[in-house]
Amino acid sequence: MNFLNYILIIAGAFIAMYSKAGSQQNQYVLIIGIVLLMVGIYRISKTIPHKNDGESQDHT
Repeated sequence: MNFLNYILIIAGAFIAMYSKAGSQQNQYVLIIGIVLLMVGIYRISKTIPHKNDGESQDHT
């Protein structure tokens, strides 16, 4: 499953850079690349545990 996340990030970054490289920038391709990049990053960030997991929030 992590393999898919990394593929999304790499594909999104490549597509976003490709759309910026041309003299006539295609905004739809740039948006698709950014969306793929953000979806990959979001899916990876869901698997990282929070810093305060297991600790109580009561500090009285």
